[in-house]
Amino acid sequence: MKVRISKEVEVVEEQPLSPMARIFQSPEVDYCGVTIMGFKTKFCPDVLLDALKHNVSKHPRFSAKLSEDGAKWIETQINVEDHVVVPNIDPKEIGEDGQGFVDDYISRLTMIPLDRSRPLWDMHILNVKTSDAEAVGVIRSHHSLGDGMSLISLMLACTHKTSDPDNTIIPSLKRRETVPHGLRKQGWFLRSIFTVGSTITLLWNTFVDVVLLFATILFLKDTKTPLKGGADVGRNPTRFYRRTISLDDIKLIKNSMNMTINDVLLGITQAALSRYLNRFYGKNHEKESRALTSNQNHLPRKLRFRSGCTVNLRPDIGFKPLADMMAKDSKCRWGNYFSFIILPFSIGLQTDPLVYLEISESMMARKKHSYHAELVYFIIKSVLKVFGAKAAATIFNRPVENLTTCVSNNIGPMDEISFRGHPIAYIAPSNYGQSQALLVHYMSYAGKMIISMAVDPTVIPDPHKICDDMEESLKDMKAALSERGLL
Repeated sequence: MKVRISKEVEVVEEQPLSPMARIFQSPEVDYCGVTIMGFKTKFCPDVLLDALKHNVSKHPRFSAKLSEDGAKWIETQINVEDHVVVPNIDPKEIGEDGQGFVDDYISRLTMIPLDRSRPLWDMHILNVKTSDAEAVGVIRSHHSLGDGMSLISLMLACTHKTSDPDNTIIPSLKRRETVPHGLRKQGWFLRSIFTVGSTITLLWNTFVDVVLLFATILFLKDTKTPLKGGADVGRNPTRFYRRTISLDDIKLIKNSMNMTINDVLLGITQAALSRYLNRFYGKNHEKESRALTSNQNHLPRKLRFRSGCTVNLRPDIGFKPLADMMAKDSKCRWGNYFSFIILPFSIGLQTDPLVYLEISESMMARKKHSYHAELVYFIIKSVLKVFGAKAAATIFNRPVENLTTCVSNNIGPMDEISFRGHPIAYIAPSNYGQSQALLVHYMSYAGKMIISMAVDPTVIPDPHKICDDMEESLKDMKAALSERGLL
């Protein structure tokens, strides 16, 4: 429908919000995405403003604001200068710790809501030198604009390969075959048996997952641990921490164990969180007994520790050119086309670090053989249609409150990219506003794997130790494979 919203703005068009976008507009699920980028050179704000005027400002979501009832996008003209912040920083404010200044600045941003009278995004340029960058860019965008894949595809459309300015590397992947390769060579009878058995297993796994999902929505909560947040966590300031590990090491373990990169990352995460929690409970035990060794198990028994894991529902799991995502009826469409699954983490000390990998592979193999993610999306969409956004937001948010953490993994550019002559050293996507004290995001970029953590510092005061534990866990797994001659 055509409407006129002001004298300055010409006739514009309204579009309804997608189901997931309406969920993210609810007060209970007011999530905001943050993408932190380090640049290898000082950043020129004029270059950014010029790029935004020619590219991003024309994007239908980045040039639209919400209607008063929060149910429609209203296309509008924007002034990009209103969305770009370049603070005038006194060097005395920075002191000797540039990274600390940047972390404090971004943390303060999490307490400043986006202006809902205009498009829900902004960019901040900090020409502050840190240990691994000469300048830092921070992009905030409300989650209703799109999910991680959508936003990073937009970023890729605005950048180019550093070594070849005419090209941008768009990574693309295909989903793995669910039928064993050797089985395809067998007769129809064996394939039929496999198909029947696989279907029965698929239906059973889906049934169990749905029962556990509703139990989690209604009453089933994780054990209270030093990593478990509460319902008020989303209203607290969020701090972001980053660590870079070797993507080659992860691929080496992946190939040696014949598993996926996701399996390896989940194994590393479980191992690291087991170390962290055991050390915490060990300190309490140390007060009662002086006899304490690093390999003692101090973890409580029957520890329920689960993670929400985001799942991309698009047929193609790699990034696609922005034009393809914006095309009508696209299979890799722009927006919030994702769901989540609930992963039961195995928190415990293992004498063999490879056990964590075997557990994560088994866990993910079972989850892949279930319609858990698809049904979650269908249930939320149906509840939204029948009972409204508030009820659907409750269905979405209650599992988040009752789980301990959330983990996601995005594939990024394979080669270093630049933004109009500004080489990017790292890309660290994350979120804030959620009811969890710990979020873990992984993103590959230019031969590296970047770990990005969002934490509530009132709950987790030492998140850098979790990053240390992740590095140590990766080293232990690689060493164990080397000792067995499997590398």
